[in-house]
Order: sequence, then structure tokens, then C-alpha cells
Amino acid sequence: MQSIPTKRLKEILKHFEGQEIIVVGDIMLDHFIKGSVSRISPEAPVPVVDVKKEFFVAGGAGNVAVNLAALGARPVMVSVVGQDLGGEMLKGFLRDKKVNIYGVAEDPDRPTTQKIRVMAEQQQIVRFDRESKKTISPSVSTLCMKSFELAVKTAKGVILSDYGKGMLSDHNIQTIIDTCRKHKIPVCVDPKIDNFKKYKNITCMTPNTKEAWEGMGESPKAGEEAIETLGRKILKMLDAESILITRGADGMSLFEKGAEKPVTVKATAREVYDVTGAGDTVISVLTAALSAGATLQEAAVLSNYAAGIVVEKSGTATATREEIEGVLP
Repeated sequence: MQSIPTKRLKEILKHFEGQEIIVVGDIMLDHFIKGSVSRISPEAPVPVVDVKKEFFVAGGAGNVAVNLAALGARPVMVSVVGQDLGGEMLKGFLRDKKVNIYGVAEDPDRPTTQKIRVMAEQQQIVRFDRESKKTISPSVSTLCMKSFELAVKTAKGVILSDYGKGMLSDHNIQTIIDTCRKHKIPVCVDPKIDNFKKYKNITCMTPNTKEAWEGMGESPKAGEEAIETLGRKILKMLDAESILITRGADGMSLFEKGAEKPVTVKATAREVYDVTGAGDTVISVLTAALSAGATLQEAAVLSNYAAGIVVEKSGTATATREEIEGVLP
């Protein structure tokens, strides 16, 4: 890939400011309990965690919206929570992070998705999940889609953040993609395996290597040639403008419609500390860049720098424009 001038990348970053981007997907409340272990319980053969720290953050599609806000964009969240304390907390966190939540509907018949992680030092001991994976009800779906139709009139981009919790039904996926094409705005997808093949005619999909193989129902194969064949298959099947496969230490591979060869973007992280939320950062920066007029290659390069920043942080993290600018060559 030809080197992109740093001046151009900085110019794109400046245009993130105020970009209205809609995030549609499954939001969740991430609850972290951190401590240390020095003994085994006398009641059962399990470690006793001496709790030192406890905190909550917005997870899932909520983290995508928080990432966008950290970049200076204006995210609009379209999702669903339960009528419970978790839902109130989650909406409060999003509001505090300057995420517009008028598109977040309440459903009395389902819980707010929560992930409770118990950590000792940096090791996860156990995770508790509270969730419903049922497709959201028609009435709640109608509310959410009305909010989307209102927001899309002024939006510059849309992200579908699929965590398989029921927000992105077949009907909603199709309606959103059709609407984005009609308005000529980029629509980017962070997929879950169950819906992988339903995201046709999109601007970009950002699966990691595991999701890409599983999404196509294939066993993983080693080597660049195998990844190249896989990426081309996904691109063709979805009739997408592009596919960006994130590959951890091997960086990213960008497949564009009409391009002879994929473009490889080398990883920039000096030390991988925690990959939690790295995919959310990638799709946030990618979409913000495309919304600001970047090419797919420029957007991929910026998202790669951002991913390099967040994997060096602990927990569900974000990258700011200042941080990204600070690591540019």
C-alpha cells in the first residue's frame, strides 16, 4: 500500500468533529469487579477474590457510541434496554459520555443485557450474563425504527453493531441498509455469526479472522493465500463495497470491490495488554473517517492506529483524536 501522508490523516481526524453517526445494535452494561486472590474458599474449591475496585461501563454497541463521542463525533444510539436499574444506569452512562439516547427504547418484557466480570489481577475468574437473545418485539422495533428514520435525515454514517441479542432483526437490517443506500451514506457492520450472510450491499464489514471463517462456515486455514481467498468470497457473497478483516498481530486486510489485490495494514501496537473493545474502536474510527470523506484505505489506516492504542489499555477502552494524532508517523 502506498504511504498516506500524515498531513492528510490529520486533516481527516479534524473532520470527525460534529459528524452525526447513528449506531444501531445491542447495548449492554459491563460490570467489572476487580481484586486479588491469596486463598481458596473453605466452602468449595474456588478462589476467594478480595475486592479492591468495582465499576460499570457501557458495553456492546454502547461502547461503539462512546468511542464515537471520544472522537468528537455526535453519536445517536438506537437500541433497547429493559425497564430496570441496569437500563437506567446504562442510559445515564451514555448520556454522560455525550451520546444521544432518544432512540433507546424500553422493553418491560426483557432485561437490560449485563455482563458481570470478576477479575483477579488481570485474570478473569468468572463472568455472569443477564440477557435475552430473543428478537425484539414488533412494537419496540417500530419505536426504534421511527427513531432511526428521524436521525438518518441528518446523519453522515451508520454503524450496525451486532452482538446477537435481538436488536438487529432481518427486517431492521434490510430497512437500515436500504435507507442508507437511498441517502448515499456509508453503512458499516460489526457482525455476529448468525446474521453474517444477511448484510448485503453494505459499505464495509469488519469481522475479525475467527468471525470471518465462522461466518462463511469454513474451518480456519493458515497463510496469506487462504485469507485472500476468504476475503474475496465474503466480498462477493455480500456484494459489499469492502471487507476489512482484523487480524490481531498480523494487522488488517482490506478487500475493495474492483481492486486486484487486498491491502495489508500492519499492526501498530507495541504491546497487547487487552483486546476488549478493539473491534468497537475499529468500526467507530472507520465509519467516522468515511463520514468525513476519507477513502477506504485512509479509513482503514486510521482505524488501525486507533486499535493499536486501545489494545495497550486495560478494559473496555476508547481512543481520542489527540491520541491517534500522537501515534501518527
